[in-house]
Amino acid sequence: MTEPATAPIEALKDKVPEQPPRSQWRDVWDQLTKHKGAMFGMGFLLFITLAVLIGPYIWQVDPQKLDIRNKDMRPIYTALWDSDAKVRWANPLGSDQLGRDNLAQMIAGGRASMAVGWAAMILSLLIGTAIGVLAGFFKRLDGPLMRLTDLFLSLPILPLLLVAVTLFRQPLRAAFGPEGGMFILIVTVVGITSWMPTARIVRGDVLAIKEREFVLAARSIGTTSFKIIRRHLLPNVLSPIMVSAALGLATAIITESALSFLGVGFPSDFPTWGKMLADAVPRMERFPERVMLPGIAISLTVLSVNYLGDGLRDALDPRIRGR
Repeated sequence: MTEPATAPIEALKDKVPEQPPRSQWRDVWDQLTKHKGAMFGMGFLLFITLAVLIGPYIWQVDPQKLDIRNKDMRPIYTALWDSDAKVRWANPLGSDQLGRDNLAQMIAGGRASMAVGWAAMILSLLIGTAIGVLAGFFKRLDGPLMRLTDLFLSLPILPLLLVAVTLFRQPLRAAFGPEGGMFILIVTVVGITSWMPTARIVRGDVLAIKEREFVLAARSIGTTSFKIIRRHLLPNVLSPIMVSAALGLATAIITESALSFLGVGFPSDFPTWGKMLADAVPRMERFPERVMLPGIAISLTVLSVNYLGDGLRDALDPRIRGR
């Protein structure tokens, strides 16, 4: 008896149920977890973010409180007994020349530095992405916007920052307070002076992507320019934008620390990592840990951000995903 004609077809069919298609973001996450540097960067960035957010509720010491009797204390890692016979920790990271607790200053300084870094990075990313997309997609805007980018790239950033802080410090302080005014000023100045690399990278990718077949097909059916940018161009330039975001965050943190170190940032009694470095320099030979603590915090934060950006670039680029 001959076999039915459908027997070979049935034999070729899969016997297991079909698996649902994998999500693109699941593939991105799987690739990111294989990058050891990115996982280190994500872990440390998450740790430092939680430390500066939750730390004040755990270590409830005023970072601006002066205690002259306990000034210039070295880090103490032994438990002390108070009058109620309860164990407490006294200045685990020591105190500065005015008796302020170094651990409380590290937490408060990290909060200020991270807030400035994130806000300035978001501002520069929005400006750079908008200018890059407009310059790459609209030919008539390419020349003026790129010449504007070249003009900003030719400006000396640090002297420009110092001039801007000198000119606008007092009006913003009067309008928003000492800390609020300097926060707005530093974020604005850093944001508008660090968008140029993002704009050039995004423009180059948009110039290549807008000539692809799917963009030409979208144009042929009458899709508006705004929809093409939103649905086709921006998702395909997400990888360089994420890398620029990581580099922008690191640049903003370093710039804020440099301004505070030079004494033109936040007020002198407001703790930041850069201000802690400036206060520790005159006594760095006697108390080297005062320089090392904020310096290590800045270095590890910037390093973790760079590693995370490197991992995101590899994970978001489908051409090298899976290597």
